[in-house]
Amino acid sequence: MAQQLPSDPAALTTITAFQNLPAEVLAWLAAHGELCRYDPGETIVTAGSPADRMLAVVAGGVQYFNKANGQREAIFRVEAGSVTGVLPYSRLQTFRGESVAVGDTTLFFLPRSQFSALEQTSPELVQRLVGVMSDRVREEVRTQERDDKLRALGKLSAGLSHELNNPAAAIVRAASALRNHLLNSPQLLKNLIFTKPPSEAIGIMKALAAAPPEALPPRSALARADQEEALADWLETQDVPDGYDLAAGLLEAGLSIEKLTPLIAALPPVSRPPALAWLESYSAALRLTNDVYEAGQRISTLVGNVKTYSHMDRDSGRERLSVADGLDSTLNIFAHALREKNVRLVREYAPDLPAVLGKVSSLNQVWTNLIDNALDALPPADGALTVHTEKQLDGVCVSIIDNGAGILPDVLAHMFEPFYTTKPAGEGSGLGLDIARRIVQEHGGRLEAQSEPGHTVFSVWLPATT
Repeated sequence: MAQQLPSDPAALTTITAFQNLPAEVLAWLAAHGELCRYDPGETIVTAGSPADRMLAVVAGGVQYFNKANGQREAIFRVEAGSVTGVLPYSRLQTFRGESVAVGDTTLFFLPRSQFSALEQTSPELVQRLVGVMSDRVREEVRTQERDDKLRALGKLSAGLSHELNNPAAAIVRAASALRNHLLNSPQLLKNLIFTKPPSEAIGIMKALAAAPPEALPPRSALARADQEEALADWLETQDVPDGYDLAAGLLEAGLSIEKLTPLIAALPPVSRPPALAWLESYSAALRLTNDVYEAGQRISTLVGNVKTYSHMDRDSGRERLSVADGLDSTLNIFAHALREKNVRLVREYAPDLPAVLGKVSSLNQVWTNLIDNALDALPPADGALTVHTEKQLDGVCVSIIDNGAGILPDVLAHMFEPFYTTKPAGEGSGLGLDIARRIVQEHGGRLEAQSEPGHTVFSVWLPATT
């Protein structure tokens, strides 16, 4: 348990921000604050407790942790000589994390209630502390900005894995089936050659392969079963012994009875079974090859989306950008999350939008923060997310609209303030919207929000390139 120590102005000279202060200022600090000693590992501040004091580390150190899902994650450490906790003019209301003593630790506490008096006693010290706070905020924002995209990608990794797994599994299935067809191909060719000389058999295969398949109209499961049964019966009339095995594959290739009848009319009855068996295998191989191609294209598209989203192949300079392309790549990254929540996504892109001058990764970070917040706000059922773009006189307006419960006016008034969050301690940094607004401002634009129950709009205005 913390042990209160006697007042000692000399002990405060170990604090960097307190050095070279007049003796009367150190005496005032010692009289209005308190020194406390903590055992190694002892808790100093608990998450969610009121942010009501400044902490200066006289000896030892303080380790800060975030708590999420019952787990404790080390965030940063404050060494002896440093100042932490609440500083003058800070808006911090509650401590977001937990802090514990590192080794035998001595701390000096100054209550927040004394800050006004401190400003009267030593304006110089207040300026120093404001400088410390500015440096701390700047570093935290830099860290947040650097990690924000990685954190978003981490949050979306399960969805991306799912998106990649589907086409990858399709490739494996198609390649396995294609291998079987290729292994059977020599025997099918051999069966056909038994009924016709090789030159004629090759002519038959060329004629059959040249017949373009016709796409069949969509059918219900019952209609498809009826059509397969009719084709299997017809194949039996052509002395095909495995007509039921071939019917599904031939129909999948668009080869109906009407299509097949003229194809085999010129063949002698003995050649029809092996010719139809070869045609079914050939058509299936083509279809499976196309499946592999489409699945590969899907993977390539996903990789391209991630590449565009994360700005991996470009430098950090500004360039002419398509707002619609950036929005699409970000929405594609969210594809799994949108499906998982059964969200109705509406893209309302204005035609002929002008390009904007900016950084791909930075603007995609803005779209990510706004879309992620909108998804969190959507109702569990009938959620709708609208992404709207509009051409304006001097630029582009992008609006992210959700039909969630809305944002209360007193919350909306503080939404863009640094460190302001409505999430439980440890679950939100309160910097996402502040960073998004700062990025937009750096691009010469502005970010605003309007909300009422069932209709919340975050609007980004960006100037067009000249």
